Amino acid sequence: MDRFDALQAFARVVEAGSFTKAAHTLHMSKTTVTQLVQQLEARLRVKLLHRTTRQVKITPDGAAYYERVVRLLADLEDADTSLSSALAAPKGRLRVDVPSPLARFILMPALPAFHERYPDIQIDMGVSDRVVNLIGDNVDCVLRGGEVTEPSLVVRRVGDLRLGVYAAPAYLQRAGQPAHPGELQDAHHRTVGFLRSRSGTVAPITMQRDGQQLEIHGRHVVTVDDGNAYLAAGVAGMGVLWLPQYMVPTHVAQGELVPLFEDWQIEPMPMYVAYPPNRHVSAKLRAFIDWVVELMAQHAPLVRRGE
Repeated sequence: MDRFDALQAFARVVEAGSFTKAAHTLHMSKTTVTQLVQQLEARLRVKLLHRTTRQVKITPDGAAYYERVVRLLADLEDADTSLSSALAAPKGRLRVDVPSPLARFILMPALPAFHERYPDIQIDMGVSDRVVNLIGDNVDCVLRGGEVTEPSLVVRRVGDLRLGVYAAPAYLQRAGQPAHPGELQDAHHRTVGFLRSRSGTVAPITMQRDGQQLEIHGRHVVTVDDGNAYLAAGVAGMGVLWLPQYMVPTHVAQGELVPLFEDWQIEPMPMYVAYPPNRHVSAKLRAFIDWVVELMAQHAPLVRRGE
């Protein structure tokens, strides 16, 4: 038994909650992962995991052992990356998950420069607006807009997305151009609904001007749970949109979207990078986070209080 492989297999099964998922992320067969864990248990003479046909649960002894194993694996990786050559050239596979518009408009255009700077880092980028289980899906970090509700995650605020209200010319010709946000509640106006992944409900928007505050729900005939689809629905004339400003310059310049209510303010949406507390911040992860911070400073800088 290779003890390092066995420890890594055990930790990954705990994190993924499944031998099948662990095997996939380790690029091993399920049989190999199962044998490694069984050999580890035999050597320790302790039951680490309870297995059923439907799930894997960690035993109390396994939970205590897992905490030690995670620290040991992190120390081993730190020993590797602490070498000056490793720090100068971070390398390895990095699994991240990001919102689809952020990938399309900001990350992907800048990715060639990242690759030129760090040619030995392979990025596996999940692109979605769904809520990701960082441990179960074996993701190193996620980028998300809005408040992070999982208290167990390590979170860093990297930017603030300024928001605006927009509509397609075709929509405005059909429904008329509203002069006040409250008109979006009228029966002849429509908004495009964006579904919050956790609750499955459509998020309202709060707008402010001169001490007046309005919460707009709007009426919609289409709702989506993906940022790119949300933008496409608005450009197609399906209703009024609330969008981060980084998504719209080209569409406004080409006459596909028209800004509305520019004298009203919307609270900026915070952008966070988050990762599990037991996930070691390796040189490759640190390089990615620092790169994201640089990009956000250009496209969505942090807003100081009072602005």
